[in-house]
Amino acid sequence: MPRVRLDFLIGEHQGFSFDYYEVDRDHSKTLSDGINFLGTPIEATARAKGDLKFTFGSAAYKWWFGTGNDVFGVGLGAAYYKVHASIYGSATVNGDNFSAGASANESAWAPNLQLGWRHSFNDQWRMYVNASGVKKNGGSLNGHIYDAAIGLEWFPWQNVGFGAEYAYTKIRLNQNKRRYDLDLDMKLNGPAAYVRFRF
Repeated sequence: MPRVRLDFLIGEHQGFSFDYYEVDRDHSKTLSDGINFLGTPIEATARAKGDLKFTFGSAAYKWWFGTGNDVFGVGLGAAYYKVHASIYGSATVNGDNFSAGASANESAWAPNLQLGWRHSFNDQWRMYVNASGVKKNGGSLNGHIYDAAIGLEWFPWQNVGFGAEYAYTKIRLNQNKRRYDLDLDMKLNGPAAYVRFRF
């Protein structure tokens, strides 16, 4: 899953932080079976396909506290998230075809709180911990999104470095419809590797 982060410092203790990622998944299932109903053979096949696209972006103003090798950051901002989901199915029973489907496309804005810690071992090695949260009550698409990561960065050159982290993201959103409810409950966790540019 690709992800882009941008951090801008204004002086030594303030700055902006931007984050963007997208999850795009689809899955399909095909069934084929034949049954005998009261002596009559019935041949049936069915196929269902589901698609999910989740987009997240955030921007926050950050304050950094501390000097020396350890600094702590607090950020306040806003997050935008969008969910596009669809499911379609088709079936054939004794030569007769049937199909049905439904889709949802919703987005929302919510407040975003960010926390961070940075420790510099030397000019080339740095360790960090990031945590952020989004929570929205009410509206067409409500719920919460939590994100945490711990990582290590190595800068063999002045402006280019490499990083590795382990991240965990919990996404739980709900949309209340007149005839049904839509729920998104997704966990993203695992290692990540990236290239870091600094200017």
